[in-house]
Amino acid sequence: MEMLQAYPSLPVREIARSVEFFRDKVGLPPRHQDDGFAILSRDTVEVHLWRANDESWRTRKHDKPIVSGAESFIAGTASCRIRVEGVDELYDALLPLGIVHDNAPLTVQPWGDRDFAILDPDGNLVTFFEPIK
Repeated sequence: MEMLQAYPSLPVREIARSVEFFRDKVGLPPRHQDDGFAILSRDTVEVHLWRANDESWRTRKHDKPIVSGAESFIAGTASCRIRVEGVDELYDALLPLGIVHDNAPLTVQPWGDRDFAILDPDGNLVTFFEPIK
């Protein structure tokens, strides 16, 4: 048995808004998009987005919990790391857009990566990293 790849799947409230963000600001264009799911792809990286916008949990009675798995409060609770070549160039491109996380500027980590993070429109954390050679 061999594991080959993993694709992060981020919960978002609005697919179209998130696709626009990742396409226009991060450079990850969609290869599939519908109202409930999108696949963004560039080079060998794929990020999946799924709609978490169920608001019915707000009005449910507590004696009969029904869980859809797509409750709106889930959007913005995920994170992922994307390995890149040229993390400095990507950082320089994204910094002026105001999307680099205030607490995650380009940093050398003790485990041997240079990384920085951004927040998507819902607050999901996406970290870009490059191993130090």
